[in-house]
Amino acid sequence: MAFPERFSNLPDYAFPRLRALLAGIAPGGPERKMTIGEPKHPFPHWVPDVIAQNSQGFGSYPPNNGAPELLNAIANWIDRRYGVTRDPETELMTLNGTREGLFNAALALSPETKSGKKPVVLMPNPFYQVYMVAALTAGADPVFLPADKDTGFLPDFESVPAEVLDRTTIAYICSPANPQGAIASREYWKTLLELAETHDFRVFADECYSEIYRAAPPCGAMEVAKEIGANPERLVVFNSLSKRSNLPGLRSGFVASGPRNMAAIRQLRAYAGAPMPLPLQRVAERAWADETHVDASRAMYIEKFDLADKVFAGIDDAAAPEGGFFMWLPVRDSEQATIKLWRETGVQVLPGAYLSRDVNGKNPGAKYIRVALVAPKQETQDALIQLRDCLYN
Repeated sequence: MAFPERFSNLPDYAFPRLRALLAGIAPGGPERKMTIGEPKHPFPHWVPDVIAQNSQGFGSYPPNNGAPELLNAIANWIDRRYGVTRDPETELMTLNGTREGLFNAALALSPETKSGKKPVVLMPNPFYQVYMVAALTAGADPVFLPADKDTGFLPDFESVPAEVLDRTTIAYICSPANPQGAIASREYWKTLLELAETHDFRVFADECYSEIYRAAPPCGAMEVAKEIGANPERLVVFNSLSKRSNLPGLRSGFVASGPRNMAAIRQLRAYAGAPMPLPLQRVAERAWADETHVDASRAMYIEKFDLADKVFAGIDDAAAPEGGFFMWLPVRDSEQATIKLWRETGVQVLPGAYLSRDVNGKNPGAKYIRVALVAPKQETQDALIQLRDCLYN
């Protein structure tokens, strides 16, 4: 029985690779996992009550695009956060987390050819792995742009040759970036949107870490698009409650774009999607309407950012992130550092090489480890001190 060749060169996903790397190696102390970006702060206390009060909704098929009340709550949040008006009926759709949308929107919107050639999908390197799989599934060539220290840890789209940009159908960008925590500036978004207009491609803005930051709220792609009068069909924005509201298990997010894009995305969802159960949509509706729990969670992250800066004071390039909740720490070899840390301390991190692809013999994550600052403050501090003493002293 044959299998599709388009996935034949996929490496194992990052976490199975990590398990294989550490298999048979005993931890050198109590296990402290700082690998996965799963928030550990409390989710809103009212979540179980909302589910219970709306439990009868499990007996009905939910609206495919999202309940009107939830879509209105999302539209209101976008207006409060970015000063941008979105029509809930034509410019929004709910998602089962952003990964579903980041994948399916590529299938719905990336044409089979561009300029008479096989299309290209641009993405940062390192990157969220669904970007690459979406590109391959859509029949496009993934092109990996280094997002390293030299580029400010964001991809330099202006450096892409014009002939590649002319084949491009989608450019993925995550801000705040996973794993580096870099935040795209207004000028960065403006330049990217102008490139998209010049070369006729769409920008897929992954903003799931938008509400975790140190100082000022990161500017969003939607507000910059509004400021410069960009075509709303040029931009597709994704966000979720997983990080914002500490609800990764709710699997609730949204996609926002112009009416034509959204019509295509909604049509594909009608055939192949799975809408959120109604009781969970009621939770999401309330979560998008409430900022109190978001502010409280952000304050806890800021405390951990500050303690991380103290722990790593004097160590070059080891500051806490601008946004998001990962530290992207420099090491000589990401796999060897991960093994050493596990064997000597029991602290588990993710090799940066597993989040990147080799391009021209270089993997931009090979000399970094990703460290998630999601555990409680004291646990995080203890683990960071162990990490520092093991790898940097």
